[in-house]
Amino acid sequence: MGHMAYGLGETNEETRFGTVAFYASLGRAFVTMCAVIPVLFLIEVLDIGAGGYLDVAGGIIPHRIDGLDGVLFSPFLHAGWDHLYGNSIPLILVGTFALAGGAMRFVYSTGLIMLISGLGVWFIGSPGSVVVGASGVVFGYLGLLVARGFVERSWWNLGVAAFIGLLYWYQLYNVLPTDQPISWQGHLLGLLSGVLAAIIF
Repeated sequence: MGHMAYGLGETNEETRFGTVAFYASLGRAFVTMCAVIPVLFLIEVLDIGAGGYLDVAGGIIPHRIDGLDGVLFSPFLHAGWDHLYGNSIPLILVGTFALAGGAMRFVYSTGLIMLISGLGVWFIGSPGSVVVGASGVVFGYLGLLVARGFVERSWWNLGVAAFIGLLYWYQLYNVLPTDQPISWQGHLLGLLSGVLAAIIF
């Protein structure tokens, strides 16, 4: 008899492609991720109203103790509207598929991605910079989904991995060192921590 693997707090029906429970789980995940985006926009409104104070107060400032709290807060902050727009659609998309794999597994995976990518940026990021944005988490979910397809050996997860890969392969250059004002360290460590989360959870 074979083993059936599914996430913490998730039923067999919710993981089996084509079942009513599966589509319900996917729908709930989509609605939940869509609900997160207005919160990020509200935070950006407050930050602009405060003259960018929240970015400095809640961002990761590499090598400085007072910038360590950014590990927790920086994914909720963005450096302007273009930055937020650029992260919103990918966050909804990859977040929906990541959350559909099980709520508790999603929470644990998100926590691990935020911790590893955030601490990594704090240790190896550019001194004097302030790092904000959800892109480390987005890359984390990307790594999670691609790795999950191989770890779980399910056609559904492999299909999701292929779909996400086709959509975002061109973004992979953002995990390499660059002169652009982006945190390639956060992207790279987010991607790797997502792969690790797929293996652990």
